[in-house]
Amino acid sequence: MQLVDTPYSQFLKNFEETLQHLFHSKADIDQLSLERGLPPAIMSEIMAQVPLSVAIPKPYGGRGSRVKECLGILAAASYESLPLSLIFGINIALFLEPVSKYAPDSVKKEIFDRFLKEQNMGGLMITEPNYGSDALNMKTVNIPTDNGYKIKGSKHWQGLTGMADYWLIACRKESSPGELSRDIDFLICDVSQEKQRVVVEEYFDNLGLYMIPYGLNKLDLEVPASFKLQPESTGIKMMLDILHRSRMQFPGMGMGFIQRMMEEAIAHCQNRVVGAANLLALDQVQFQLTRIQAAFTICSAMCARSSEISGIDHNLAAEGLEANSMKAVVTDLMQESAQILVQLSGANGYRITHIGGRGIVDSRPFQIFEGSNEMLYAQIAEMITRLMKKQKQMQVFAFLKDFILTSQASEYFKQELSFTLPDSLPQRKLVDLGKIIGRIVTVGYVLNLQEKGFQKNLVENCIISVKQEIAALVSAFQSNNSIQVITDLSEDSSWLNFAE
Repeated sequence: MQLVDTPYSQFLKNFEETLQHLFHSKADIDQLSLERGLPPAIMSEIMAQVPLSVAIPKPYGGRGSRVKECLGILAAASYESLPLSLIFGINIALFLEPVSKYAPDSVKKEIFDRFLKEQNMGGLMITEPNYGSDALNMKTVNIPTDNGYKIKGSKHWQGLTGMADYWLIACRKESSPGELSRDIDFLICDVSQEKQRVVVEEYFDNLGLYMIPYGLNKLDLEVPASFKLQPESTGIKMMLDILHRSRMQFPGMGMGFIQRMMEEAIAHCQNRVVGAANLLALDQVQFQLTRIQAAFTICSAMCARSSEISGIDHNLAAEGLEANSMKAVVTDLMQESAQILVQLSGANGYRITHIGGRGIVDSRPFQIFEGSNEMLYAQIAEMITRLMKKQKQMQVFAFLKDFILTSQASEYFKQELSFTLPDSLPQRKLVDLGKIIGRIVTVGYVLNLQEKGFQKNLVENCIISVKQEIAALVSAFQSNNSIQVITDLSEDSSWLNFAE
C-alpha cells in the first residue's frame, strides 16, 4: 500500500495523470461516454490508484479521512468525467464516511481491507418507489432475529445498482406486527454473502450519467447484528448528519467540472474567429464567461469551507443551512456553466461526445437527487424566517448583517436586501428567498477565501456577478404572482379557432 503513504500532492498528481492517460491516450472519454458503464479494464486501472483510500481512517490503512483530500480526488475526477466523480462521491460520502463514523469497530477492518486491496465499492439505499423526498415514511423493514436482522422491501434509483459490493440500507424496525418505528436504522449489506444478495429487478435508462447503473432493487436479506450502524442519539439525526456531510462535499464534484467548463469555454472563445476578431471581443460573450468564472470562484470557496467543517469528527445534523446552501447553489452553478459552454460552442456543443453537451445531462440530476433544489431553498428560507420571528426582526438586511453566516457578505447587498418580510410566505416565495440567502452565504465563503490570499480580481468580479443575480431574485420575490394552473382547457384555448 505504498500509494497510501505518498505525500498528498504527489498522490493527487499520480491520480490526475492516470485519468489523463486512460481517457485521452489509452482510450477516448468522448467515445467511452457513448456507452453505458465503463470498460472493466479502465475502471480497474483507475482503482489501482486507490483513490478511495482518502476516505479510510489511518488505523485501517487509509489516508485518514481528511475532507481536503476527499474533495481533491472528487475535483480531479470531475475535471475529466462528472459521472466518475459521482461514483467516488457515492462511495466516500454515502458509504465510507458513515461506516468510519458509525459502524462497530469489529466490522471495519474487513470492509476497509476490501476497498483498499480488492477494489470494492459501496453505496447507500434510501429512496423507495413511493418515498423519495418523503423518506421518513419509507416502508423497507428490519425485523430483529437471533443472529441479526431480516430486511425486506424495495429501493430504487440507487447509484451503483448491481455494481456495488456493499450497501448501507436505510430501513425502519418493525415495532409490532404491521407497525414500523418512527426512527430510521442503517444496516450494512455485503452482497458477496449468500443471504445478502440484492436482486436487481430492473435497470433504468437514465438520461445522463451513463457510467453509473441505476435501477429497482428487491431486498429480502439477512444481515448479522454487527452490521447495524450505531447512532450517537437517534437514527434520524444520524441520517441528517450523513446527508448534510454529503451535501457539503458536492462542491468537490462541482469543482473540477466547473473548472473544465470554464477552461473549455475560454479556449473556444480565444480560438473561434468571427469576422475580424475572436469571440472574446464580444461583450455578451465576456458576460457569459464571467458567469462561469464566478461559479469557479464560489465553488473554490465552498471547497475551502467544507474542508474546515464537514469532517467525520463534526456532527452536522443541525447544519442544514450550510449543507443546503452548498448543495443547491453549486448544482445550479454546474448546470448553468454547462449551458453556457454549449451556447458558446454552437452546434458542435450539441453532442454527447462534447464535454459541454453531456455536461448538461450529467449535471442536471445533481439539482434533483439528495433533495431537490426547490425543496432545499424552501428549507433555507424556513430556517431563516423562524430565526427572524424569534428575534422579532423581519427586515432582511437588518437580520442578515447580525447573522454569523451572512454578516460580512450582506454588507455588499445592503441596497438589494433593504426590505421587510410579510408574516407568512407562500412556498414559491420561500424558494425565491432561499435562493437569495443561499447565494449570500456562499459569498461569505468567498470573502473568507480572499482573506487567505485567493486571487482578488476573481473575488471582485464574483461579487459583482452575484449582486446582479440577487437583484433579479429580489425583483422576482417582490413581484406579486400567486396565479394557479388552469386544468380545464376549453375550445377557446385553441388558437386554430381564431386564425383565418
